[in-house]
Amino acid sequence: MDKEKKIIISPIDFSEQSLIALEQSYNLARLTNSDLRLLYVIDQDFLTHLTNTIFSKENYADQVRNDIERKLDELATKIKQQEGINTSTNIRTGKIYDEIVAEAYDTDAAFIVMGTQGASTIRKKFLGSNTSRVIREALCPVITIKGHSHYKGCKNIALPLDLTKETREKVNYAIDFAKLFGATVHVFSVLETHDEFHVNKLERQLQQVTTFISESGVKCTGELIEEKDDVPHSIISYANKQECDLIIIMTQNETHITNLFIGTAAQEVINNSDIPVLCIRPMVRKDLTEYVLS
Repeated sequence: MDKEKKIIISPIDFSEQSLIALEQSYNLARLTNSDLRLLYVIDQDFLTHLTNTIFSKENYADQVRNDIERKLDELATKIKQQEGINTSTNIRTGKIYDEIVAEAYDTDAAFIVMGTQGASTIRKKFLGSNTSRVIREALCPVITIKGHSHYKGCKNIALPLDLTKETREKVNYAIDFAKLFGATVHVFSVLETHDEFHVNKLERQLQQVTTFISESGVKCTGELIEEKDDVPHSIISYANKQECDLIIIMTQNETHITNLFIGTAAQEVINNSDIPVLCIRPMVRKDLTEYVLS
């Protein structure tokens, strides 16, 4: 990770979940030498509604914005005083997911850390939530916080692997986070079949990855696990069993219409895990990990 001062975006709407996510960003900001940016997005539809009502005559929309600005400034001051983290604020107007992604792009953010309520059965099938859109479109990694109780730090990291080339990009992130927090990386693959060729390939990859991580100076374990119900459930179940504080997954960035529908294991993990999830967008690059695992 870069030692230069970076920005961590924390979208805030003053809900309980957004404030829980904010608290989880403190240690990450300190350890990565990053500043925090509290971002409040005023939904464009909500603003339009205000300006079309009687309240517009009393400049109610301006009053709402001023109130938000005051609350953000108070929160930023509190963080600076109590946590010692340089914290700035910003208010944007538009579609929530668009403005979060735009803020991250404009500030060259290192991470977005945001709360999520998960998704209902219907919403799991359709990529319509703000969190899902941010994950799909943001260029930087996104950490989603769904649960209400979290360890302030990271002792154990879950690193699920499959046989796609993109899955290897997670390895360096796992190493970086493990070194930052002094954590153990638990590398594992879910056995969806007992086909000998497939199993042998997974075993070789698992051995390569665990060796690579160990040689980097990070403590790690490696294991093939049996599928329980489905892959997402197996990933979450194993992460809970190992008492993990973070799950690292890759997300695809396809542009065709099928990307509007949630059908991948990654999206199901994001929706259902009470353990924070670090979502990494696949990138076309050649790095040390790719050469080692080729």
